[in-house]
Amino acid sequence: MRDYGHSEKRGDEMASNSEPRYVISIAARMVGIEAHTLRYYERLGLVQPCRSKGNIRLYSQDDIDQLHYIKTLMGDLGVNLAGVEVTLRLMHRMQEMQHKLGGMEDTIERLMGVESDEESDIEWRDL
Repeated sequence: MRDYGHSEKRGDEMASNSEPRYVISIAARMVGIEAHTLRYYERLGLVQPCRSKGNIRLYSQDDIDQLHYIKTLMGDLGVNLAGVEVTLRLMHRMQEMQHKLGGMEDTIERLMGVESDEESDIEWRDL
């Protein structure tokens, strides 16, 4: 569940956004919440920071973006943790479906292109 609407970015930008780089204290300061809240969110499965070899939590920019989103849902919109979990699950499912739809659109375009070529061949032979 790491793609949070960044699918339009180039591959190197996506890689840099998913690269773990912030320790918990920096991540907490960036988001404006306490470190123990980040650990609680991890226990609930709302965010999954990477771990270093020394077992230190490292948060990526994608994690920070998701934490900002969680904070907005809870603080500004009044959504409880159960609602946040459902919302994140639905967003992830929508992104999966958008990815599949994009693949289907590509397939249709490819097939329509093949069909157009075949139609033009048929028209040419009819002359």
